[in-house]
Formats: sequence, C-alpha cells, structure tokens
Amino acid sequence: MNHRLHLRFEQLELATTHLLQAAEALGSSAHQSPGPGQWSAAQVVQHLLVSEAGIEQYLEKKLQQTEELEKAGVLHTLKSLLLRGLLRLPFTRFKAPRRLAELTPEQVEPLPQLQAEWQSTRRRLEQLLNEYPGRLLDRAIFKHPRSGMLTIYQTLDFMLDHVLHHQRQMERIAKALKKS
Repeated sequence: MNHRLHLRFEQLELATTHLLQAAEALGSSAHQSPGPGQWSAAQVVQHLLVSEAGIEQYLEKKLQQTEELEKAGVLHTLKSLLLRGLLRLPFTRFKAPRRLAELTPEQVEPLPQLQAEWQSTRRRLEQLLNEYPGRLLDRAIFKHPRSGMLTIYQTLDFMLDHVLHHQRQMERIAKALKKS
C-alpha cells in the first residue's frame, strides 16, 4: 500500500475503533434512542457500516473501468476541502443521502454482529488499497453525493471525517442517555 494511503487508512482504523468502543460502552443502551427522531448508537454504527460498504463496492466497480476515470483538478480539491470543513464543524447535521437510506436495513442488528460485518468490510477496503494502482492516485474515483468526484486520498479523508463527525454524535447520545 502506498505510504500516504497507509497513513490515512491507519487514521481511519483508529477513529473507527474509538467509535466502536464508545458504542460498546453504552452496553444494553446502545440500541436506545436518546429522543424522538434521533438515532441510537447502534443505528450510527449501522449507518457508517452501510456507508463504508457502499464506498468499497463503488471503488471496486470503478477499478474495473479505469480508462473512464478523469484526472482530478483544483475544483475537485476545493469541493473536497469544503466537505471536510463542513463535517468538522460542531453540531452540523446532514440528512443521509437517499441512496444510502435505501440501502440501510430497517432492523438494527446486535452491536457484535455490526462490528463483525464492519471488520469484514474494512478488510476488503484494506485489500483494495493494498492493490490500488499507483497510476490512479490522481484520478477521481469516488462520487460523493454532495461534493462530487474524489480521488482515493480524498475518499479516505472523507471516510475519516465521516467517522469523526459521527463520533461527536455518539458522545451526544451517551450524554443524553446518562441524563435520562
């Protein structure tokens, strides 16, 4: 794996571990919503799992069509930076993209099962990154629903920021559940 990809992947692994530990710490409350219309910790984990699985599958598909990938330019970078900034703002909330919502099961699995599925998805992503062609590092390969096409580096940056964004949500959930 390219060194820059490896560093981003390691950051993603650490952030994910931290988020999963926060969900586990809630014990049986992990499936409890802190309030009407709010996600439980397990739903947050499920959302991130479905999101990452979708990204991994999309990347796999695009790697079969490499001749169609355009070189990323300044506009791609600006949109990626804007997305990163918005995800890092405290208390910002986004509605999950319609496509992602359609892929999310109604029933939330037990936390250990979600963790096992996520581990499997993460290993597939790691394998993809290990085999990622160097000639495609500057190509736009993933289409984010709001910011458009991203390079593999920008995709991993988004995935990290997405986990960190939901880590803050996890902290709010834990705090609200302690009060009730």
